[in-house]
Amino acid sequence: MNSKTILIVSGEPNSIFLEIYFKILKFKKIKSPLILISSEKLLRLQMRKLRFKKKINILNFSSLDKYKLDNKSINLIDVKYNPTKAFEKVSKKSNSFIMKSFDIAFKILRKGQIKKFINGPILKKNFLSSKYLGITEYISKEFNKKKTCMLIYNKKLSVTPVTTHLPIKLVSKKINKKNISDKVFLINNFYVKKFGFKPKIAILGLNPHCESIHKYNEDDRIIKPTVKYLKAKYLVSGPYSADTIFLKNNRKKFDVIIGMYHDQVLTPLKTLFEYDAINLTLGLPFDRISPDHGPNEKMLGKNISNPLSLLRAIQFLEKN
Repeated sequence: MNSKTILIVSGEPNSIFLEIYFKILKFKKIKSPLILISSEKLLRLQMRKLRFKKKINILNFSSLDKYKLDNKSINLIDVKYNPTKAFEKVSKKSNSFIMKSFDIAFKILRKGQIKKFINGPILKKNFLSSKYLGITEYISKEFNKKKTCMLIYNKKLSVTPVTTHLPIKLVSKKINKKNISDKVFLINNFYVKKFGFKPKIAILGLNPHCESIHKYNEDDRIIKPTVKYLKAKYLVSGPYSADTIFLKNNRKKFDVIIGMYHDQVLTPLKTLFEYDAINLTLGLPFDRISPDHGPNEKMLGKNISNPLSLLRAIQFLEKN
């Protein structure tokens, strides 16, 4: 097995993922062999709908070592799924297919045969129900990793939310020294290991302007002391007000901005870079990336979706 091989789970079958996967296969500079875990029937239906032609090479996942792979064909581990047409309405019908796809991927990753993993998007409310906040937490639990971190990465600027897909009314309960410190530890280790330098990290406050009309202010009671504690070992500063940190002259001082909740940092980053960002999970025994978009039901079958985030994910894994 080529050490550069990238394992890919297609995720929700009724999404734009296979469309953008077909598009990146036309990109001649991808050298790493790609293995897709998906449904052959689904592929053939969507290839016909999207007018994409390529041979499919069916693989046995229990004996991957015997294959010498390239990307002249779609290297597919077939998971049984029975769609009636290329795109159906997103529903819980696909849950079993998605779970089987991830289970196969996890078996391969546990063997250590492949250490580079990409997953396509899923619809959280259908697949995860209320058991997990997101795929980051789902994968972390499977590998018994309590300390993991979502990093939305762009070479110019990356962001991390301390809390991920958590309702706003619950966010303040999860803001504490340990959660913030764990994120800083993982981010610092990642940058040192991958790029050879300590990142400059900005930590945001929770409240507008880091102020509160209430007697208990998380910025003063929790975040400021935590930043002071972390400064002894890491290049951190803050807390900063979220409404000004992303101004050009402010953001250029930092490699990573840590926010207290999801949209506090993901909204400005996506505004700045759109699809030119990838979602990494730090703290796993392999490199896991997800393109930074969802299933996007409104774009199904239109063949106009932008493949840049998936391309960036593959390019990142090829270089690192």
